[in-house]
Amino acid sequence: MYIDLNLPVPLTSTQRPPQQSKKGKGKQADASTSPITYTPGQLVELEARIDFLVHLGYTVIAFNQTVQKKVDPKTHANVLASLLLHLRKRESIAYVKRLTIVLDEDSEKGFGLTPANASLFAPYDIIALLPTTAASFSLACLSHSTPSNVTAHIISLPLTLPRLPFNLKHTLVRTALKNGAVFEISYSGALGGESDPSLGSSASGESGSGGKRNWWAAAREIIRVTKGKSVIVTSGAVNQTSLRAPKDVGNLISMLDLPQNLSHDALTKTPQAVILRAQTRRTYRAILSEPRIVIPEAYLAKTTAASAPATEVQPSEETMLLKPSETEPSPSTAEEQTGNELPSAAKLSNGKKRPREDPTPLSQASTSVKAEESSKKKRKKDKSAGAKNS
Repeated sequence: MYIDLNLPVPLTSTQRPPQQSKKGKGKQADASTSPITYTPGQLVELEARIDFLVHLGYTVIAFNQTVQKKVDPKTHANVLASLLLHLRKRESIAYVKRLTIVLDEDSEKGFGLTPANASLFAPYDIIALLPTTAASFSLACLSHSTPSNVTAHIISLPLTLPRLPFNLKHTLVRTALKNGAVFEISYSGALGGESDPSLGSSASGESGSGGKRNWWAAAREIIRVTKGKSVIVTSGAVNQTSLRAPKDVGNLISMLDLPQNLSHDALTKTPQAVILRAQTRRTYRAILSEPRIVIPEAYLAKTTAASAPATEVQPSEETMLLKPSETEPSPSTAEEQTGNELPSAAKLSNGKKRPREDPTPLSQASTSVKAEESSKKKRKKDKSAGAKNS
């Protein structure tokens, strides 16, 4: 299953930059209530790109809506909801809705990605951030990649710029990867294709040979910092000529010193994991519900029968009427059978108790000793009495 998570949608009238007044302030209309319309030419061109992706073997396609600077609840409009109503349904093809926010100097103080605006981001399946400054890149890696209902799943970088506007620090990238975010590489820049006009001047970069050279340098830096892990490859193509088959894309990415298995995962397993993680935005701190295990009743009955205790065998009446001497030989009988021999230490080591010795000989010896002492005392008294009389 090959997945493309970046198919830019055509611009509508609500996505055009606002008109500047004489005082220099842009008049922002309420885009949430204004109707969103697409021209027939835009729909035909988009349908052709989808058909070509299906022909190349892609089964999951993400439509990308790009927002500049920040998401304003007063002016933001979800253009993908109405777009999917005009597209033709295709069998065994899944559509995903993605929102990309371009962060620049004006959006460093805040770009609307807060829990208060969670209702605006709920219709989107995937949220991506495209930082263009060092401060916004740090916020994207540290703050907005943590699990929440407005977490960012993809961090995209302007690869066609003459130079990346910030350094890819290992600590920031490692934190983003630990939180579950992935880094995006769009291969359209390597082909010299046109950039998405909705990205604006701060992230569109160059095209042609200059854009190719910039793309290769920036993409190698991403592979070096991430070590090829948690990287997804998307098209980002605005026309049909910039689309490529999955095998061609894998060969192209492998030229960035990326192993063949990781280049294959960048089009299959890693995007699939991103979609699965995006579903956790609807739960508390990205915690899925505890699964409930249902055990069949037949299995329960079988286990209970096997674990039941065995019935005790009750002694018969004949066994109960037997005398102890008949069931167990007495100690005297055992001694007679063994020839009145005392058991040796080897015989007593089998756990049997040593027979108790008879204390009678000791008592007789003590009495005889006492009798002798008393007789000696009497003799001494008799001698002393005879000496006095004489």
